Amino acid sequence: MVSNYWEVSPLTVSSFPARRGKMVRTTNLKIEKTHGFPDSRGQTILTAIINEHFVTGEPVGSKTIAEKFANASGLSSASIRSVMGELEDLGLLEQPHTSAGRIPTDKGYRFYVDNLLGVLSISNDDLHRIGDEFGLKASDLVEAPDRLMERTSQLLSALSNNVGIVVSPSLANDRLQHIEFVNLSDNRILVVLVSNPNIVHNRIIRLKVSFTKEELDRTANYLNAEFSGKTLAEIRAEILRLMHEEKTLFDKLLQTAVILCSQSLEDEESKQGEVYIDGTSNILTKTDFTDLERLRELLSTIGEKSRLLQIVNECIARDPEGTGDVQVMIGSENRTPSLQNCTLISAPYRIGGGSAVGTLSVLGPTRIEYARMISIVSYVARILEKVMSRDVANN
Repeated sequence: MVSNYWEVSPLTVSSFPARRGKMVRTTNLKIEKTHGFPDSRGQTILTAIINEHFVTGEPVGSKTIAEKFANASGLSSASIRSVMGELEDLGLLEQPHTSAGRIPTDKGYRFYVDNLLGVLSISNDDLHRIGDEFGLKASDLVEAPDRLMERTSQLLSALSNNVGIVVSPSLANDRLQHIEFVNLSDNRILVVLVSNPNIVHNRIIRLKVSFTKEELDRTANYLNAEFSGKTLAEIRAEILRLMHEEKTLFDKLLQTAVILCSQSLEDEESKQGEVYIDGTSNILTKTDFTDLERLRELLSTIGEKSRLLQIVNECIARDPEGTGDVQVMIGSENRTPSLQNCTLISAPYRIGGGSAVGTLSVLGPTRIEYARMISIVSYVARILEKVMSRDVANN
């Protein structure tokens, strides 16, 4: 057992802040059965069942729990069976088969997450692994943000043995650093948009007219000179204004800029950022996903980045005040049917203290290490902020 930990601070009903310090609960820990919740004995047994079920993946019987509390007063096999029945009546446990033990329900996991986790901490092993991955001892290390986010998704996947997801900040909310146009075949043009801090966004547009390399370079130089440092919303508004000015009709450079930008920036304001996913194959190793049709639907959802973005955004939206807390969606709380056997743990990160906000997540079955994963997601989000903000300062 590792004795030194990094603590994750104050816990609210369904969210977890990412700042250091001791935890302060905003919920009442003395919840009695008369309020529709288990008493302290029920809470103890529910926690034991969740911990045992995570390890074995099997329904947990009263005999197993009785062995764990063999020396505890008031927790005989008979009393444990009675409490397990009460937890089932409260909807916190269910019995998959008549002769089987119990497993936690989504409601049971939610109660556990909101009320029973205690002080969240991260082990030295995880701290060292995260530190090594981010090169925290090499303060002069600067890496391309897209590669950094890709490695972060790989790290989250490796630490969780589940799916790691990182979403870059939306370009629409960030400021343009550089733009380039590259001629392709069939009147197609590759548009390379670079936003602070050096995040690269590529898109291909198709035009009805063709442009020479010189025309594209001249237009890019003009846009970089006139619009660098402005948001896409500001650039789009300016381009629309230019389109209505008579002088644009007589200025070849402005005509080209209007044509290229009107398509390059089309729908970019609503774009939610690039998605970096790693560890999808981990899902195939989980005994939790035995229904092949639902597994196929889950893999399809993970592979469809636009849907995954929507799901992650819904999770983060559970924090309406934008406090930066970790958010957890459990099982049926996910509106997407294919994810209703899953838990999604997400946290936002902000680059350089600016308006650019991305997210990182761990997606796995509802039978997941909640305390450890919440701590890891929280800590990695803050470290990613630190590393990317450091890189912004160095650029």
